[in-house]
Formats: sequence, structure tokens, C-alpha cells
Amino acid sequence: MNMTEILKEVGRGKRGARDLNYEEALAAAEMIFNKTASPAQIGAFFLAERIKMESVDELYAFVKVCRSHAVRMPRPDGLDCAGPYDGRKSSFMAGFATAFVLAAAGSPVTLHGTESLPPKWGVTLPDLLREMGLDGTTPTRDQALQTADETGVLFVPAEAWCPPLGSLRAIREELGLRTILNTVEKLVDYSHSPYLVYGVFHNTVFDRTAQLLQRLNYRKALIVQGAEGSEDAYIDRPTRTYLVEEGEANLHMIDPETYGLESSIPDNDWTAAEQLRITEAVLTGDAPIAFINQVILNGALRLHLVGLADSVEEGIYISKSLLENGLPWQAFCRWKEAMLQGQLAKHSG
Repeated sequence: MNMTEILKEVGRGKRGARDLNYEEALAAAEMIFNKTASPAQIGAFFLAERIKMESVDELYAFVKVCRSHAVRMPRPDGLDCAGPYDGRKSSFMAGFATAFVLAAAGSPVTLHGTESLPPKWGVTLPDLLREMGLDGTTPTRDQALQTADETGVLFVPAEAWCPPLGSLRAIREELGLRTILNTVEKLVDYSHSPYLVYGVFHNTVFDRTAQLLQRLNYRKALIVQGAEGSEDAYIDRPTRTYLVEEGEANLHMIDPETYGLESSIPDNDWTAAEQLRITEAVLTGDAPIAFINQVILNGALRLHLVGLADSVEEGIYISKSLLENGLPWQAFCRWKEAMLQGQLAKHSG
């Protein structure tokens, strides 16, 4: 099928449109990622899928094609943290600080992202790196991997490691809407990670996302309906999660009150500078207790997911102990220094 024929199938409106089968969706994805479809056709496809809602087959095909266009470097036994590429506007990016809790506990972590995207246009990981004096979009691949080997934390600038994502940015910015890529780009799995923590926004996508993750063969995946559709569990109320394991998806409500961690969130103006300030304050023990507790809870969930804690309760104990001993802060400082050294080497070279 060519793109005109595909558009006739998906673009008939909410009642008349049909889902593509896997082979048709593969063809559509290849035409989009290779840019053999025109910008108008690509925009029309994104809009039609937004109206119709993507099927599991369509999502699976797009993930497979996206992965085929990306650089992917295996890192055994690691955790992939799939947060929203459109960033955060009204909540703490707890997953960034939590990455260093995991690294301090001995779990490799992969973080990935891009400059902000629609529909949210929020603060993203590259914004935080820029606040640290780093060029968050262009660490070379070798520098990123060397830093990961030294510190346990890999940051992937997604548009550099998967160039079609960069080439499609202009169309996405013009549309200003959520597209199929908002789901797919978080599942490139740059490190072939056996473990995944993945954020969703709406209840309605839980089942579909669980089916997709089962087909992608993660050892364990945790789907989190977190703050602003992120992978970060709330600390001021229960969070709905699905654990995907061995072909099954089971609902778990994570209630911070159960673990004695529930806390009211202070009001903050969540600029990139404020995100970084609170991250560093959490890691040094100087932040408001709500943000420290949020990192402890999310660290516990992820330690349990990757098998470094036998229960969430044990994960809480480990996370608290690591933070009290300053080990995540040391991991963060090593990571920042390694990233800065890599940037200096790049510019001097």
C-alpha cells in the first residue's frame, strides 16, 4: 500500500476509519521514518490516528521501525526510564534524582529525551542538563557510554541516536498535538533493557499499553499513571500502576500513606532551574520532605522492579539508607563531572 491508500483507511473519521494490520502499519511507519511520504501525508496520518486512536498492532509496528532506525547498545540488567518527551510544567521530575538512587544501589539506568515537544511544551531532561552547564542534546555516543560505564547512568539524546525523530520534529511542532510518536519514542529501548518504567496519562490506555509491552518482551515493566503522565508515582495521593510480567498485567495501587510517606506537595514554579535546585536538594537531604519522600518511594518501586529489593518496603529502607549515606549525591556528582569532562574533550577535539 502507498500512503494515499493508507490514509483512505485511517482517515474516514471516527466511525468509518479502520485499524491497520501489522504489515500495513509497518509500511506506513517506514514511509514516515524514511520521509518517502510527504509532510502533508505524514501530518494527515498523525491527525487521523489521533482521532481513531492507535491499535496495539499499529503501535508495535511503529516501535519496531523506530528501533530499526536507532542506535541501540546493550547494557545488561538495566532499567529504562520512559518519561514524557513533552516535559513537565507543574510537577517535580522525581525520576532524575531517582536514577542516582538506583545507580548507587548498583542498577544501570537509561534516561532519554529531547528538547520539549507538543502538546505540553514542558521542562525536559536537556533543559536540566543545560542548567548544569551541559549541552544536553549532543553528548557524543562514546562519551555518553563512557559516562554510563563509570557512573551507571546513561543519558541518550534521542534525536541524535534516532535521527528520524529529529527530522519529524518540525511536523510535530506545526501540528501542536499529541501523535503516535509520543508513545513510540519512549519505547526505543536504547540499552536493550530488561526492565522498564513507563508513564501514561489516561486510564484508557492502560490495557493497550500493557498488551504492547507484553509483545515487546520486557522481563518486567511497570506502567505508572504518574504526575503529568510521567513514570513518577505521586506522594500526595495513590498512584495507579500495572505490573507487566510473564504475559500478565496486574493492577497495583501504590498508596504512599501505606508506607508512611504521604506528604503534601509545596507550590513551586517548575522552571528548569527549580527542577535542578530541588533535585540537588533531595540528594543532599535539604529539600522539603515531600520531594525526598517522592524519590524514596519511586526508588523503592524501581528497586523492587529490577530485583534489588524483595518488596517495596525493603526498597524504601534501601532508598532511605542510600540517601542518608550520601551515595546518590556522590553518584550524581561523578555523573555530572564525567559529562562535563566529556563535553570539554569534545570541544577541545
